[in-house]
Amino acid sequence: MSGSKKKRITKADQLKQLQEEEEKRQKEEEEARVKYEKEEMERLEIQRTEKEKLRKLEAKDLERRNEELEELYLLEACFPEAEKLKRDSRMLSQWKHYIQCNGSPDPSISQEINTFISLWKEETNETFEAVTAKSKLVLNLIEKLKLILLETPSYDLQEKNIIQYQGSILELQELLHLKFNIATEILLRQASTLADLDSGNMEKVIRDENVTLYVWANLKKNPRYRSIRFAETQIGFEIPRILATSDIALRLLHTRYDHVTPLDPVPTASQEHTSTVTYFGKDKVKSVEAAVSKDLQEEYKEQENESNSVHEEETKVDEQGGIEGQTSSVQEEPEATRYELEMKLLSETVSAAQLLLLENATEKPYFPEENEVDLCQFTALGGVHHLDILELPPQCKPRKGWMIVEILKEGLQKYTYPPETAEDFETENTFPPIQVMLEVHENVIFFENPMVARWDAEGKHWKTDGISNVSYKSEERLITFSLDTFGPVTFIQDAHVNMPYQSWELRPLDVNEVLLTVTTVYTEIQIQIKENLCMLASIKLNNKKHSSILEEKWMTPVSFIIALKEAGLNIFPTGHSHFYVIINYKLPLVEVKAYRQMALLSSAFAFGWSKWNIVCDSNKVVFQVREHLPKEEPIQNPNWTLLMFSGDRAQSLKINESSDAFSEALKEETEFHSTLYHMVKDFASKEAMKKVRCSSCQFVDTLCHMLLSTRLLSYS
Repeated sequence: MSGSKKKRITKADQLKQLQEEEEKRQKEEEEARVKYEKEEMERLEIQRTEKEKLRKLEAKDLERRNEELEELYLLEACFPEAEKLKRDSRMLSQWKHYIQCNGSPDPSISQEINTFISLWKEETNETFEAVTAKSKLVLNLIEKLKLILLETPSYDLQEKNIIQYQGSILELQELLHLKFNIATEILLRQASTLADLDSGNMEKVIRDENVTLYVWANLKKNPRYRSIRFAETQIGFEIPRILATSDIALRLLHTRYDHVTPLDPVPTASQEHTSTVTYFGKDKVKSVEAAVSKDLQEEYKEQENESNSVHEEETKVDEQGGIEGQTSSVQEEPEATRYELEMKLLSETVSAAQLLLLENATEKPYFPEENEVDLCQFTALGGVHHLDILELPPQCKPRKGWMIVEILKEGLQKYTYPPETAEDFETENTFPPIQVMLEVHENVIFFENPMVARWDAEGKHWKTDGISNVSYKSEERLITFSLDTFGPVTFIQDAHVNMPYQSWELRPLDVNEVLLTVTTVYTEIQIQIKENLCMLASIKLNNKKHSSILEEKWMTPVSFIIALKEAGLNIFPTGHSHFYVIINYKLPLVEVKAYRQMALLSSAFAFGWSKWNIVCDSNKVVFQVREHLPKEEPIQNPNWTLLMFSGDRAQSLKINESSDAFSEALKEETEFHSTLYHMVKDFASKEAMKKVRCSSCQFVDTLCHMLLSTRLLSYS
């Protein structure tokens, strides 16, 4: 029985067991401590090695920085060269217009445009068709003046010229509308002779590429004839009984252009100079200006002294043929120096102007009143519909082979509806709102239902009050609404409906030719840029191709941007857009440098959107880049390199688009560089770099202008 009992554990055994466990624990802790210290030492050694490696790379980058920046400066000489070519082109166009002698005035010359306006004012009794034909020239003159204001850099525009050009634009706009009013009056005088056989009323539609006139004259005054529809259209009116029995005419003048909205202010050079920090600093610009001026004076004095000395010693050195060569070389040297200084000044001025394009306004220009349309947030599309109720003028009457007509001295008169005083009428329903049916122009894209706005002539702005029961049939492009009082009406859309962008890509097609793709919530827009021209390559709406009148039409950048905005395809932020769109703010100077260098490399490298750009700091930009030689077959899954650029340093990132978290860690076996050009040069082929150096200055400048206008790095 005693053998079956468990051995009793003594106190000594318990103490021994506890001691063994304690020793084991201490041993494990010691091993853990040693392991931790070893790992920590290894980690610190790796960290030290990495820091030393980074320090060496930074030192190497700093050592060659001046060399890289000098090479970049030589490459970026294309920007002042392109500006010089544009100046020469503007001068050449003026000369070409002068030698053409085609009878049309040069709108930039005040005497010519004033003479044109005066002579046209003297012309009387023009029919609507004649005014429409003349309007083509007038609209062309207005467009030329607007392009001069937009294309000419502010430093080449004087304030007096801005006032002159804008004054001429307003005069031409007012005169054109006046001529249409007079022509409408002439047409309405013949209403009785043009009356419809069925209704007894006059209905007339005159179509043109820029203007369409719809006019209806109430000759029968039938109280039951209250629904008006113009033939072969859905356009018309539902008028109240009081108008159906009145001596009136209804006119809808649809102009594809907008001469109602006030002109945008044009900043002068002095305003720009004080409102923004220039690319290289004001002091440096002033010093270069002074240097150019001083150099010109010294050159003039040297040339004068040389000419005098050469004249005095002419007879003494006839037999020495070398004097002439020496004199010309002395003259050539200051000429070359002067040109170099001028190009340097132009380079810095162009850079300052580019930086200005990215300047965000610190406050809104104005705060709209209630129901007033904020033109910084919304844009008018599809032109203007001038709706008027007119008093029917006296009609032509035949007398013995003659047509006799009473001409009113005051001209075409508007019928006031509702009248200012309505005391004689019993109910308020006597003057109900007038229902209007209008067609949205086929060349304009509305991504959301269009809003209707009316022009307030007193306040000089668009308003949304006085308009009710708005409905829109998108398939028929028909909009119906009720209007309290007639006047100019337009359709408006949020100017930032396509901002921010979802993604973008810039891909070379050939040397001096690229394709820029911008994808938004509603659309995908492809823009082809070749040499100094731009073209709309394609549009997709809801992943379906959409045809546009702008496709296959090459235009200059400014004209192209205007055309896209007027078509409803606005992907061009303004200085006030950041008040209405959540943006990924980047320092303007970093953006400018990135766009300039992307444009330089675009003939052989593709660039693309990166999701990490929104994560990094505002003083850095992140995007994808890869070599893409034109003519090569498209790659299904191209191998992109992720670059980060701060304006002063470029580096390849270790992460890629599918990484879980953002890190600024440097990619293995890569180095820091001061420019994007030298960064991509590390992994680029010789053929690619050769194509980059073959890019024309006009192409690089045009692409840079488009990148600055779309602001891909901060609005996507």
